[in-house]
Amino acid sequence: MSRGHVTVVEVGPRDGLQNEEAFVPTAAKVAFIDALTSAGLPVIEATAFVSPKAIPQLRDGDEVFRRIARKDGVRYPVLVPNEKGLDRALAAGAREIAVFTAASETFNLRNINATIEESFVRFAPVAARAKAAGLRVRGYVSCAFGCPYEGAVDERAVAAVAARLFGMGCAEVSLGDTIGVGVPTQVPEVVGRAVESGVPLAALALHFHDTRGTALANVVEGLRAGVGIFDASAGGLGGCPYAPGAAGNVATEDLLYLLHGMGYETGADLDAVAEASRTLAGVVGRPPVSRAYQALESRRARAV
Repeated sequence: MSRGHVTVVEVGPRDGLQNEEAFVPTAAKVAFIDALTSAGLPVIEATAFVSPKAIPQLRDGDEVFRRIARKDGVRYPVLVPNEKGLDRALAAGAREIAVFTAASETFNLRNINATIEESFVRFAPVAARAKAAGLRVRGYVSCAFGCPYEGAVDERAVAAVAARLFGMGCAEVSLGDTIGVGVPTQVPEVVGRAVESGVPLAALALHFHDTRGTALANVVEGLRAGVGIFDASAGGLGGCPYAPGAAGNVATEDLLYLLHGMGYETGADLDAVAEASRTLAGVVGRPPVSRAYQALESRRARAV
């Protein structure tokens, strides 16, 4: 019997690839996104419209977004840091954007050279213009479970930032464990504080990195807390260029294996996601770290 539906937000094409040093060709990015679309994933963060100096890997975001085969019913959010990024997103035909800040002042200063307050001043007009243009807005809160510079982060600080994002029009707020320090006991506390602050549970997403191997355990606690949206990256791609030691996001294959095994519906095909990861692995030159992917590959090799 189904336990219900869980939305998996695929962030590999943006959050996953942004930390790759060797430039991934535009055609490979487009093929990767198209394969993820074919795999049935309902939300695919396609790229970011940021300064090429800040994230060289995503300097082709405009062309990537124009070339992907967008499917009706699938959302393709793009990350934008400012109004210039929004202008590019609108010109490319984006229908959903994502804005970002952090629950840690130090991380925000290192990441975007702005305090938390300054970051809101910077992207408030972005969100307002996007909503006026009929675009959906998603918000990210980095360092919701710990900071590489400040250490522990108060759940109340996380909740305050999340509530402010929701209040300014973000339809969805993703709470991120940017450096993968979170443990299961933190999850209900962080989620609970955010809900108490005024963010509906249905609008909350969780974004775990697997630096210390706790991502899936944290997902289970998120499910128990009632969260129904989780970010993941095909093959476990990712990290953060501004978070020393951060490993990749929880792998989409691992998350799907867990969710399907527990009886949740996602609409995504695990084998097809693994195929997308396999194709990209040939481009980046290393195998995916996803354990579910590796198990599928082992089975595939034995069947040959």
